[in-house]
Amino acid sequence: MEGMTARGSCLCGAVQLGVVARKQNLGACHCSMCRTWSGGPMLALESVSEVEMDGEENITVYSSSEWAERGFCQRCGTHLFYRLKTGDHYAIPVGLVDGGEAWTFDTQIFIDQKPNYYTFANETHDMTGQEVFDAYKGS
Repeated sequence: MEGMTARGSCLCGAVQLGVVARKQNLGACHCSMCRTWSGGPMLALESVSEVEMDGEENITVYSSSEWAERGFCQRCGTHLFYRLKTGDHYAIPVGLVDGGEAWTFDTQIFIDQKPNYYTFANETHDMTGQEVFDAYKGS
């Protein structure tokens, strides 16, 4: 396993997860679904190459669109992942696995849906929703 390994769990501990990330970076998604699901922008590890989950019997998966689904603990409601239905792309909320690592916040997606009432201070690579869809079509 090459990359950074991080472990975490849901609030109640029924689901344990381990992830391998190629880089210690994270991004923010401002799409309306992520903001509804997370209560704000979703801050997530985007360069995840492997995911292991123990306690899968406690995971409920919700099909949130034609292309993606979201998983959560059916006991405590903790958000566990966003993943594409095709391919291996996972976005893991950083709060699940944050053990004090020096994360690099470097990307914001669906920047065209970000409300005006908040702004992040650091410079990031910003992509509109259409740019995100175009990038995944090419992969």
